Amino acid sequence: MEIHGKHLLGGVPEAESPRLFYAINPATGQPLEPGFHEALPEEVDHALHLADGAFPALRALTPAQRAALLRAIAEEIMALGDLLLDRAHAETGLPMARLQGERTRTINQTHLFADLIEEGSWAQPRIDRGDPSRQPLPKPDVRSMLMPIGPIAVFGASNFPLAIGVAGTDTISALGAGCPVVAKAHPAHPGTSVLLGHAIQQAIERSGAPAGSFSMLQGAGHAMGIAMVQHPLTRAVAFTGSFRGGRALYDAAASRPDPIPVYAEMGSINPVFLLPGALAQRAEAIAEGYLQSVTLGAGQFCTNPGLVVGIDSEPLRRFVDAAGRLATAAPSATMLHPGIAAAFRAGVERIGQTEGVRLAGGATAALDDTSCQASCVIFQTDVATLGEQVQLMEEVFGPASIVAAGAGVEDLVAVARKLDGHLTATVHGTEDDLVAYADLIRILETKVGRIVFNGFPTGIEVCAAMHHGGPYPATTDSHFTSIGTGAIFRFARPICYQNFPDSALPEPLRNRNVGGAWRLIDNRFTQADV
Repeated sequence: MEIHGKHLLGGVPEAESPRLFYAINPATGQPLEPGFHEALPEEVDHALHLADGAFPALRALTPAQRAALLRAIAEEIMALGDLLLDRAHAETGLPMARLQGERTRTINQTHLFADLIEEGSWAQPRIDRGDPSRQPLPKPDVRSMLMPIGPIAVFGASNFPLAIGVAGTDTISALGAGCPVVAKAHPAHPGTSVLLGHAIQQAIERSGAPAGSFSMLQGAGHAMGIAMVQHPLTRAVAFTGSFRGGRALYDAAASRPDPIPVYAEMGSINPVFLLPGALAQRAEAIAEGYLQSVTLGAGQFCTNPGLVVGIDSEPLRRFVDAAGRLATAAPSATMLHPGIAAAFRAGVERIGQTEGVRLAGGATAALDDTSCQASCVIFQTDVATLGEQVQLMEEVFGPASIVAAGAGVEDLVAVARKLDGHLTATVHGTEDDLVAYADLIRILETKVGRIVFNGFPTGIEVCAAMHHGGPYPATTDSHFTSIGTGAIFRFARPICYQNFPDSALPEPLRNRNVGGAWRLIDNRFTQADV
């Protein structure tokens, strides 16, 4: 298909604004054709009205029909073939092998949600049967389940153009729940977004879902995103990106006459704690895994390990020496776009100029302002400096990290207590270390959404048990995940029916369990009929 610069509004390419912006090839610095039209307020309004109009029909689809829609989306994405990969490579600079893997993840997670929807238990049907003979008052018949909430505004991530883009987890879980989606294409990869949006619309047409179930808007500015959030028909927002961007959307949603939830994943420094037993056994091996994690994807992961803390010792010094050597030898890599590269250079310069911080390894030589190249940089400091210089606890998005040495276990615990909310924490240790440092683990449980043992936080398993979230400022709501099948719960809310006749109830709550979902009946999970 031809990549056009228009919006996709309920299956129709449209564009009225003469204002254009262009994707930039980060490897060459050259603009890519075509130009993309900035969305006008009227187009935002049109997209949300289309979504609202489609909502009754979309939510009325059976679980099998919604699952078929998701599977059709996966098929249409695969049908794009090399056209999708080539455009994503040109717009992001990501290696072709990485994009092939990301496409596989995108397809697999779409099928995972399809299976979830079709099975039906995700909607949490609950039934408490009535008892008219109960004394002193009769017990009513009470039944509840999760229902879709309405149009969702989705903001795709820059670092995962496929898996967390316009056809990523947010869009797929929202459609699976029965919610229409209005997606804002990321301005760094608008052509990739057009291809993915086209795939979704083809699948909608194939499956018989209402055309307004999905629309996609283009825009490089911030005003359009705020307009999407503040539109009265928007019921929730899903965002992956910077703290500044996520907080702006959160504040805009809170200022509405009817505030709506914003599920924003905004980044993290993902601290790594090196305990004595593990360091004594395998300091160099840990350093090797650490550098691979820091440099993976040019460090452009929200789970990038930006801080390492250990007790000052000969094994920790071996770790730092090995990490420094590996960082110096690591090749430079292309970052996603000039804005991210500029922010990375500024962050590295800020850390390097901090008193009490020195270079452990890597390159800090400044590149010209237009370059998207980045080199790995590892700094070292001590826990006292870490506590005094608050900027050292801020995320630098890219292949940079800091190693801080403490005097003893008390210093490691003190660092953990001072942490803000983060997506992950990693602990390298032995089973004896976990017993000796149990207090550290208990503190980390209050600071992060996922604790990794003897591994590294980059690389997220997309599954039912995964929790990709964390206390603020990592996310705006630590109760929910943006990765894994639990992501669907962001777009549904419970509806309770009291004393309804069986024929008037939603099918999952009727006496006969047609779909075979697990239901909580009188406080016991069962697949049986009532």
